[in-house]
Amino acid sequence: MTSDSSTSPAADANASSDDATVSNVVLVTVDSLRADAVSPYDAARRSPVIDDLADGGTVFDRAFATGNWTPFSFPSILASEPVFARNGDIGVAESTTLAETLSDAGIATGGFNAANGFLTDHWGYPDGFDEFEPFVTSVGSSVYSRYLAAHPTVEAWIQLATSPVRRLGSKLRGDSDDRPFLDASRMFDVEDAATAFVDDTDEPFFLWVHYMDTHTPYVPAPRYIREVSDGIVGTHQMLHAHARTSLGLEVGERTLRELRTLYQATVRQVDASVGRLLDSLDAAGVRDDTAVLLAGDHGEEFQEHGHLAHYPKLYDELIRVPLVADVPGLDGGHVDGHVGLDAIPPTVADLLGVDAPDEWHGKSLLPALRGEAGDSATSDGSTADPVVSVTVRGEEVTQQPIPRSLSDGDLFVSARDDDWTYIENVDAGERELYHRPSDPTQQENLAVDPDEEAQAVIDRFAPVVDAHAELLRERGAAAEAAAAERGEDGGDEVDEDLEARLEALGYK
Repeated sequence: MTSDSSTSPAADANASSDDATVSNVVLVTVDSLRADAVSPYDAARRSPVIDDLADGGTVFDRAFATGNWTPFSFPSILASEPVFARNGDIGVAESTTLAETLSDAGIATGGFNAANGFLTDHWGYPDGFDEFEPFVTSVGSSVYSRYLAAHPTVEAWIQLATSPVRRLGSKLRGDSDDRPFLDASRMFDVEDAATAFVDDTDEPFFLWVHYMDTHTPYVPAPRYIREVSDGIVGTHQMLHAHARTSLGLEVGERTLRELRTLYQATVRQVDASVGRLLDSLDAAGVRDDTAVLLAGDHGEEFQEHGHLAHYPKLYDELIRVPLVADVPGLDGGHVDGHVGLDAIPPTVADLLGVDAPDEWHGKSLLPALRGEAGDSATSDGSTADPVVSVTVRGEEVTQQPIPRSLSDGDLFVSARDDDWTYIENVDAGERELYHRPSDPTQQENLAVDPDEEAQAVIDRFAPVVDAHAELLRERGAAAEAAAAERGEDGGDEVDEDLEARLEALGYK
């Protein structure tokens, strides 16, 4: 495939600009990817492909998700609005999505999700995509695959036990060692579908791919464990971590270290896959006029606040994520100002010369990408609004099923700027305030006995949080009333395949 930029809406929009024309945009999202897991944010990490993107592009140093897990974060990523903001639901079925907006403007759209059950037609995510595949049904297409989906620790044993045989077979065949392992994460399915979409598309396109490898239970190919390991913790010792966590045993320092190593290995695995995806753009002859954006949808906790994974909390390990944009013709660099992931849809639309809908909440980052925004990440140099994030918590943090609606527990809302994090349990009236430069892991709650500076921050953020909470409650109440009028019980039943995948991810 070759792209004719003269016919692109982006070409018309940028005709008078000094920037190179952007005909296509690829958005890569990685589940559970915290900012400090990749080398542009922590030089000790190993993610060479993402590092190359950052070297040639722009790194947003303070990018924040709008929720602690996928269904609370993705309405902002693909529809530029908070979760619950439209109808009290966690999906985007009634939203004006990025894909719909671009498709209406004549842009080809493709979306490929590595079997995250919350990013499916059940919640409206295919809307606007010419080609969309969540690969959820393939998880349950056989007894074997269904068993692996429900027993990921068994998959880890298979990966590790068969690794020597696979490596030997690859050497004897003279094959590359890039893709010799079991693809339970659906990573290769996503790669193949994305490559086929690029090859078969002759007009400007928007391509979204979502990776799941960095989500629990962290089952990377052994080669990537070896790449990120310090040599003390060997590949087969990783089984120790899976065995302890699957049995519900206490996670000590050794197990925690092993889990972190496994997690970093999955990051490297995704990094390599992104590299192959970029190679496919080169092979198709479109890399030079394709912008690439990469983001985590939320982060991951490793006991910074007492738990693993991403339970309902709003601290930085779950909310601060990488956001890297490589745009042809732009010099790039670092943007210090805080930005929310709801800026992704208007930024993609702006890059492709498409007008953003008025109802979108985020603002385009293209001025910042062009170096026009200073540290505020706004085009006029003014202080950016705080980034607002949301979660819902039941009686216990680890409650199952994990809350999916406003009625499932207490509503927590946070607001962030460059330096401060304010968190409020709006139902209980409990407040937390953290100064991140002096307390990067958010351990000292300055709202307990605030000094004059802390009180000023609380006074500035509390109205923002209260207004956001009021909006969500109004929309949720309206949706419940409408459902009651239609005689619906408001239940959220899903089909068998989808239920199996959600259970495999830990969402019972």
